[in-house]
Amino acid sequence: MKKWEHYEHTADIGIRGYGDTLEEAFEAVAIALFDVMVNVRKVEKKEARLIEAEGEDLQSLLYDFLERLLILHDVEGLVFRDFDVKIKKSKKGYKLEAVAYGEHLSEKHEPKEEVKAITYHEMEIKRLEEGKWMAQLVPDI
Repeated sequence: MKKWEHYEHTADIGIRGYGDTLEEAFEAVAIALFDVMVNVRKVEKKEARLIEAEGEDLQSLLYDFLERLLILHDVEGLVFRDFDVKIKKSKKGYKLEAVAYGEHLSEKHEPKEEVKAITYHEMEIKRLEEGKWMAQLVPDI
């Protein structure tokens, strides 16, 4: 499983993802997002959804990506545990295409917190000294 973590924040919970590539960091932070809501280790890859997002910079791209995932969760009741993300530079910034793998929410997923919205609070996307990528933010819970 990709490397991600939650970090302490005054009122909410921060999510952070790491990867050898920018795409892997986006995948990992998406897993961290869903682990705020459910136990992602109990989510099976029964369904796949294509996600397309875009942004004029990496922060707005991450926001759009996670917001689209949250909308799928809210509208279709889906929870996800794995992602295949591709990011390309475009004339207007960045485009992302991803496949999200998961299933419909049930009690077996041990529901936790409700994420109300994606925010830019403490959002950071950067390349670390050792060459890995990190993406983080604090969603509204």
